[in-house]
Amino acid sequence: MFFAKNLISGIIDVVSNIDPAQFRSSDPPPPRRPLNFSESHDSDEEKQFRRVFKQLAGEDMEVSPCELKNILNKVLGKHGGLKTDGFSIESCRSMVAVMDSDSTGKLGFHEFKYMWNNIKRWQAIYLKYDADGSGTINSRELPNAFKAAGFPLNAQLYKLIVRRYSDEHCSMDFDNFIGCLVRLDAMCRAFKTLDKDNRGTIDLDIKEWLQLTMYS
Repeated sequence: MFFAKNLISGIIDVVSNIDPAQFRSSDPPPPRRPLNFSESHDSDEEKQFRRVFKQLAGEDMEVSPCELKNILNKVLGKHGGLKTDGFSIESCRSMVAVMDSDSTGKLGFHEFKYMWNNIKRWQAIYLKYDADGSGTINSRELPNAFKAAGFPLNAQLYKLIVRRYSDEHCSMDFDNFIGCLVRLDAMCRAFKTLDKDNRGTIDLDIKEWLQLTMYS
């Protein structure tokens, strides 16, 4: 219990001087609608994306963590400038969990499209801020990259992120960069949803805390 209290207290000290209003997290994906309704109201761009999604998702029209892993690694294979060990099944489970707004364990069309658009935007940031062309983002390049993505974090939190997502040389490869941003974006959106009065603080009981942290 003493260790747990110290751990939580340390985490709170790290994030206590962060202003959530500075975060530019993405708007949440629209709620899932019946397929016939969605298709009849799709824009031309969405219709084109839906045709691609059908090929990727299969008959159930949902993307599982295993399917997401195959999709992302296949796309990565076409980009030589991105250094990565490939997306692992565990990172894809985490990405699906934080994007799974209806708790099906899979990504529907709008959830997947939302995440895909973010990945494309973050890929451009990754390439831009890989100043030395190493294929990775090092600890000096990371703050500006995260700020460009909409998350101006403090130095202590950057250190935590580097410890969690970077290698022994403090460099972050592409799959860890994306996995980190997907989670950060989702947690910021969750916080802003719960912070209904825009006070910068939220109150959670143990059940809400576990629901927020364990399925992610």
